Amino acid sequence: MTTDETPLTGGNVNAGVVRVGDTVRRPAGPWTPAVHALLAHLHAVGFPGAPRPLGIDAQGREILTFAPGRAAWPERFALLAPERRLARVGRLIRELHDAAASFTPPPDARWRRVLPPYGDEQIVHHDLAPWNLVLPEDGAVDGGGWAFIDWDGAGPGTRLGDLAYAAHGFLPLTPDPAFGHPDRVAAGRLRVLADAYGLDEPERRALVPLLTARTRAMHDFLRDRSAVGEEPWATLWREGHGEIWRRDAGYTEEREALWRAALLD
Repeated sequence: MTTDETPLTGGNVNAGVVRVGDTVRRPAGPWTPAVHALLAHLHAVGFPGAPRPLGIDAQGREILTFAPGRAAWPERFALLAPERRLARVGRLIRELHDAAASFTPPPDARWRRVLPPYGDEQIVHHDLAPWNLVLPEDGAVDGGGWAFIDWDGAGPGTRLGDLAYAAHGFLPLTPDPAFGHPDRVAAGRLRVLADAYGLDEPERRALVPLLTARTRAMHDFLRDRSAVGEEPWATLWREGHGEIWRRDAGYTEEREALWRAALLD
């Protein structure tokens, strides 16, 4: 068995994350036992889109199965633009939420709370986004190999809150010209995501304001964590990530009528 460690890069909070053979080693925290219980449950009920926990190594790091493939962000993000791939994301999120609904957290569970949970309907991921989605190398829609990673932020929340956050990154909901699509394209993608997830009419109405709320919550989180010098959030704030989230929240709020029409008409 190999013991060579290969640092894994990408994302914003990957310090100390390495690959060892077919496993990933990550710094553990007080939340790790609860997260491992969640991941073990997902594996037990047959959800394939998450790593499996393998315990703690001699250095006190958590051990997870390695998800082969490449992250959808940034270089492979374009693979998600076609409707079939975006629909696969919506179905995968629904499958995840359904699988996690039967999970009962340990009585002493501790969670790493980042964003406001907007309720405690069940345990959710809280960071479903292209930077935490692994695709198979060929980007195929059918078959396996699609998996969400980085579960440290999992905890109590709501399905709609989790889906609203995911919509920001996967559509994406941003005026950034680098993505090069008009508002109507984002609206159409929102409909694809909601249809694939299987939202009913009341849920579609409730989702619209959450699109803004979840985006603004990220700005507020970075601002507040930066104010007390907490890393890596302080660095992200200095690099302008807070302004990006603030801008995207304004963009999303100004177009709520468009999102509502796309979801309900």
